[in-house]
Amino acid sequence: MNRIGRRWVAAFGLALMTAACGSGDTTGEREQASPIKRAPTPKSEFTAQEIEATLDALVTEINEGAIEPMQMAILLKDLGGFFTPITTGANRAMGELGVTGNVVGPSGQGIDHQQRAEAQGEQIRQAVADGAEGIGVSPFGDAIAAGIDEAAAGGVPVVTLDTDAKDSKRSLYVGTISESAGVTAGKTLLALLPPAPGTVVIHGADDPSWVDGMSRMLGARGVLEDAGYTVVVRAITWSPPGEVADVEAMKAHIETADPPVVGLLGLHNVSYRCAMATEAAGATELPVVAFDFEPKTVEYMRQGLIKATHAQRQYYAGYLVPYILYGIKIAGLDATKAILAPRMVDDSRLNVGLDVVPWDKVDEYNAFLDSIGVTQ
Repeated sequence: MNRIGRRWVAAFGLALMTAACGSGDTTGEREQASPIKRAPTPKSEFTAQEIEATLDALVTEINEGAIEPMQMAILLKDLGGFFTPITTGANRAMGELGVTGNVVGPSGQGIDHQQRAEAQGEQIRQAVADGAEGIGVSPFGDAIAAGIDEAAAGGVPVVTLDTDAKDSKRSLYVGTISESAGVTAGKTLLALLPPAPGTVVIHGADDPSWVDGMSRMLGARGVLEDAGYTVVVRAITWSPPGEVADVEAMKAHIETADPPVVGLLGLHNVSYRCAMATEAAGATELPVVAFDFEPKTVEYMRQGLIKATHAQRQYYAGYLVPYILYGIKIAGLDATKAILAPRMVDDSRLNVGLDVVPWDKVDEYNAFLDSIGVTQ
């Protein structure tokens, strides 16, 4: 069987243009399609072995069926920054599968979150109209649910990644599970703390409207409070002069908390502000644990002022989604879910987990990222 497809490209506004790529079959007979083969992932202490095993099992199931052409679209909030590894992973997976598809960035229409979500819903509708048989999407917000539901009603499965749309009819979510991530981060810091009592400063979210941020904070706080520590939360100040405000507030906690501060935990990409606060308070002996792999975080890790960080596995999230969409097409949703079960936290959410990177393993982690061709 020949695979005939189109390459997706992003065009101005919401338009998605396609260009047919022909394949000449002069015999008129069907050829036996080659089985799907994954490119080997380089071995490292940071290789996600459980995800690798799950993917291998999914490929085995796919190869039991009839390998067919497929057209899909992966719609992201952005193509750079945090989403760069997602783009790399998704493109690599689609290349291995031999499907038609590309990663598409935002339409650029709309200036607020609601407008961007509505525009993304239109991207979904356009992808379906242009022949997509499966869609992966990183939602801007709940307003995208209508577009997802319409696609699902038309028989086009949708898998969300990075951000969920749990009230929609999406088939699965793939990404970091916020509460689990918070629990993992809390346990990482807990291993570095002296025995309770003591105060731990969490630099995170305390706004219930930010569900993922709040869930991550509650997961971490629960671990630390259960171990007997007093927890104070410094809510992240995103708007200028956020860094100055956060550092001053955490410095004040270090200087005045009763019982005394024994450690700090940052739960988002500006976690390095925790290390800045220990410098400002002259208390660099306090253990600091961070989140994400920002350059400033890495700089403080190299100095030993951040003892560990938690890197989200964006590459694996992007890499998994095309395989899942293809698995749904060939084997069906239930069979695909059964194979993904080792990584599922419930009936519809797959946890890609975190890479816990100690301060003295920065070079090894960078070498792993280089080996899979991504920057974090």
